[in-house]
Amino acid sequence: MLSEFNLNFFIIFSLISFFSTFLTAKYSKLFFSGSLQDKDFLKPQAFHKKPTSRAGGITIIFLFSLFVLFYFLVFGIFLKDYFTISVLLFFLGFLDDVKIKINPNIRLILMLFLLVICINIFSIQITRSGFQFLNLWLENNIFQICFVLLCFLFVVNGANLVDGFNGLLAIHFLIINTIFLLINLSNQNENISVILSAQIVIVFSFLLFNFPKAKIFLGDGGSYLLGSLIVLNTIKTYELNSEISPFFFAGVLFYLFYEVFFSFIRKTSLKKSPLKPDRNHLHMLLYDWLANIKKVKNSNYLTSLLINTCYLFLQIPLFYFQNNGLISRYWFFSSITLYTIIYLRLYSFSKK
Repeated sequence: MLSEFNLNFFIIFSLISFFSTFLTAKYSKLFFSGSLQDKDFLKPQAFHKKPTSRAGGITIIFLFSLFVLFYFLVFGIFLKDYFTISVLLFFLGFLDDVKIKINPNIRLILMLFLLVICINIFSIQITRSGFQFLNLWLENNIFQICFVLLCFLFVVNGANLVDGFNGLLAIHFLIINTIFLLINLSNQNENISVILSAQIVIVFSFLLFNFPKAKIFLGDGGSYLLGSLIVLNTIKTYELNSEISPFFFAGVLFYLFYEVFFSFIRKTSLKKSPLKPDRNHLHMLLYDWLANIKKVKNSNYLTSLLINTCYLFLQIPLFYFQNNGLISRYWFFSSITLYTIIYLRLYSFSKK
């Protein structure tokens, strides 16, 4: 269990997080001469009707940096990998939030460049995959870097793709972190438990102002930030709990991973650019089905609730069988099969 000292800290840190997010939500329209205000209601991924600030990432990176400083002062450990990667990816996304437009291809190249450097500097590794042949390939340094790089790319861009409705990504992040927190607490991994708990406090504070009605958005900076934290949390938890099946972690991340993979296949098959946004992602089709076919009001945040509730129900059995490689493997593939079936069904409704 977390020590009494840490619990006292989290009480204070929760208050700081709440008021920091409150002040950001209230006054962020004044930041950067108002350029953070999202007034583009015509873009494919826009589902809001009022100007809303994309400053959520600012308060999250500020609070996480504050936590990193505290962690260093108390434990004498500087979370250099967490801090460096999260800050770099936040600023890469934040450029778009302040309307500094970068060609999607250039942005992807910059992301690749930054991640490759960080993966090398911090020796971020994944040594087990669940497949024997892949484990052998992972012994090769170049393949190892490429594999870790792909994990970051899928999850970070997946986080950016699903960040379309109030609470969708934030709730998803909280579920994932809570799963990892329970695992690490049960195995007495206190240091990583403190890191996960701090992130939960920060993102929950943001959620209070983003759900059900949004006073503030994450923005690209915020979604890139949360995506990078999810990858690092997964790798750290994976390293500390070697008895858990690799497919358990694949199952936990299946929604973010498969959203990108499925979108890439879908767009390339239609001869569209995978880097350009459209309105045919799962959460968007579900929103249209609720709003237009079922005539449901408040379908924005109900979409987030439905997706995350379904995701949570999929995670409960997976959590129970986390040490069983065979069941975890079949559960992972069953989850992406279920996603595909639901997507195709919703897509058929959208064409009627």
